[in-house]
Amino acid sequence: MHIVIKSLGVLFVLMGIAYLLRPRIIKRLMEFFKEGKRIYFAGLLRFALAIVFFVGARECRSFWVIFACGIIFLLGGSLIFALGPEKIRRMLDWYVQQSMLIFRVIALIVLAFGLIVVFSA
Repeated sequence: MHIVIKSLGVLFVLMGIAYLLRPRIIKRLMEFFKEGKRIYFAGLLRFALAIVFFVGARECRSFWVIFACGIIFLLGGSLIFALGPEKIRRMLDWYVQQSMLIFRVIALIVLAFGLIVVFSA
């Protein structure tokens, strides 16, 4: 299972690099998830990732780091469902109007998160 988590970490690193090189990708993703009930898919995906991280944490080098990542995904998924699509849509609208610098910072956060997962798995 730690291989699955390490693979997810590598995927996050690659996403962070792609976002850093092309920050408009994040903007397009935000626009995509704003439509209709698509935001609920993001919530379900976060719940699925939380389960994977919780189950795989025992087998990883740094149990608490991977477990904390699972908690982050669980909280993220819960917030999406708790706040509802309208509030999330307003938040995404705010982000979409920000400068590319903000999107590059988001990309760096995704990249750092991926590296933490890779080295902790």
